[in-house]
Order: sequence, then structure tokens, then C-alpha cells
Amino acid sequence: MREIVTLQCGVCRERNYSTTKNKKTTTGRLEFAKFCKRCRKHTDHKETK
Repeated sequence: MREIVTLQCGVCRERNYSTTKNKKTTTGRLEFAKFCKRCRKHTDHKETK
């Protein structure tokens, strides 16, 4: 039931991280504050397809 998703930086749009999520329990898109190597700071990373 777990699916691999990619997280994309909200500022520079670089796809930095991949993680898994349970599609049954988490129906919305994931969003985390993670470090972006390109921006060199913590930014919001959102789930992409």
C-alpha cells in the first residue's frame, strides 16, 4: 500500500528527496521543511507526481 513519492523544493523547484507514504491514510499531498542544497537553506518541500 505504500507508494514512493518525490519531494520538490518550493523555491527553486529542484527535486531533492524521495520518501514513501500510505495512500489509504494520507490522501493529501505531503509537505515538509527540509534543507535544499541548491538554495542552501531550509525551504518547504512538497510532494510531486
